[in-house]
Amino acid sequence: MSNASDLFIKALENEGVEIIYAVPGEENLDFLEALRKSTIKLVLTRHEQSAGFMAATYGRLTGKTGVCLATLGPGATNLLTSAAYAQLGAFPMLMITGQKPIKQSKQGQFQIIDVVSMMRPITKYAKQIVNANMIPSMVREAFRQAEEERPGAVHLELPEDIAAEQVDSNTACVFTVSKRAREIASQPNIDDAVNLIQQAKHPFVLIGAGANRSRICKALSQFIDITGIPFFNTQMGKGVVSEEHPLFLGTAALSDHDYLHCAIDFADLIINIGHDVVEKPPFFMKHGGTKVIHVNFKSAIVDNVYFPQLEVVGDISDSLLRIGHLAKKTASHNFDYFFKVQKHLQAHIRLGSDDNSFPVIPQRFVSDVRKVMAGDGIIALDNGTYKIWFARNYPALLQNTVLLDNALATMGAGLPSAMEAARLYPERQVMAICGDGGFMMNSQEIETAVRMKLNLVILILRDDAYGMIRWKQYGMGFADFGLEFGNPNFVQYADSFGIKGYSVSKTEDFLPLMEQCFAEGGIHLIDLPIDYSDSKKVLIDELRDKVCLI
Repeated sequence: MSNASDLFIKALENEGVEIIYAVPGEENLDFLEALRKSTIKLVLTRHEQSAGFMAATYGRLTGKTGVCLATLGPGATNLLTSAAYAQLGAFPMLMITGQKPIKQSKQGQFQIIDVVSMMRPITKYAKQIVNANMIPSMVREAFRQAEEERPGAVHLELPEDIAAEQVDSNTACVFTVSKRAREIASQPNIDDAVNLIQQAKHPFVLIGAGANRSRICKALSQFIDITGIPFFNTQMGKGVVSEEHPLFLGTAALSDHDYLHCAIDFADLIINIGHDVVEKPPFFMKHGGTKVIHVNFKSAIVDNVYFPQLEVVGDISDSLLRIGHLAKKTASHNFDYFFKVQKHLQAHIRLGSDDNSFPVIPQRFVSDVRKVMAGDGIIALDNGTYKIWFARNYPALLQNTVLLDNALATMGAGLPSAMEAARLYPERQVMAICGDGGFMMNSQEIETAVRMKLNLVILILRDDAYGMIRWKQYGMGFADFGLEFGNPNFVQYADSFGIKGYSVSKTEDFLPLMEQCFAEGGIHLIDLPIDYSDSKKVLIDELRDKVCLI
């Protein structure tokens, strides 16, 4: 007769799980033995946080639930950051953690904390398994909640004694993975949206994170082509519609005061598609001001800066196709000002893209990376000032080719996210782009990447400081203090893992070096010294003085 661990694995196989990322402990050993006999692949990581980041990225890229495993106590607490990463980013992920026996303890409170209560505030579902016979239904419910809009993190705790518990012979091994059609918006709401669009003089489309995760790019592209309405996106909405589209104005990389906000302020109607509450709207509503249509799977969470006048709630693709079919192009629309902003912003972004000064400035390294990456190439960004530069200056041509985190915005996620992208898409170019601060938080995963035999380029943007906070420090008028650190020799560090490392000493060498790394395959690390002084000049001083009389 099989035990609870075998039953758990069968339930995971039933859900289509193909891989689990893990740092197991002794409380997981029965589960690990069941996993050994299954079709599911195990990837051992060097830190639980990385296991969670990789599982979350699997969920982000596939729409299916990624799975990670850790033990009790410190193993579970190390998953907290990746749990929040998945929950805020709306990436479906299941965390499985162990626990000491719950029927009879021989170790008192050693390593025991209330993991389920700890997980509950940052997950959609967190439960302890207290009866082996409940496993199939609990696994099915966990996956349902993880993948249902809005997606996120779920957690199941499997105590050591329950894991070894025998299963009743009449227990159902699995529950059917049910599929249900998404709800569609009512026709009166569709008609109201069409009327608002036709009455507007300067409508503007905003693409948010929800549009990216929902794989609606085809319907959204058709909507834009049919209506002829210009569009912009948030950081996590990049690439849903190609940013080389003639109607694309830019990415709202900053919450306010960028040149793009001249167009936002000019619009008399914002069609907000896939707005996600984790990304604050890049416009601030005022009573009696710009009207907003909220197009999403879920109704809007209303607060002081976001209170849409109309909500079109239902399957986004269906809503867009129906609205576009009725609205079409409207003769009264005038987009002249938007295209003036577009022309000005594009010229502004090109400034510095061919600058040969060294250390390298952001405009140049973003431009060079874009030149090297294929249209379907994937960049996975950690968090730092460079994330704003890539959001602003790097055109995304396809969906989910710019993996950045504008939700939890944690450091340390860039390398594990890139590793999972490289595993899923071995035929595509994948680059991890990390600051030196974020890279060192999970750099030990290079060993995992080597063991996985990945093709991956790791770019370290080195300024020997926590540059994002230093930039904010400058913007707030504080003295430069407390944010500088030292770094290892990154070439020697790469060599210690058995991969190739390079240190760029001349700006002109950077682009051909990237081309060489991708051509050779395998794992390469590039140490690129950078100069962030332009972040202060361009993103603070110049924008502070800008005017919208374009």
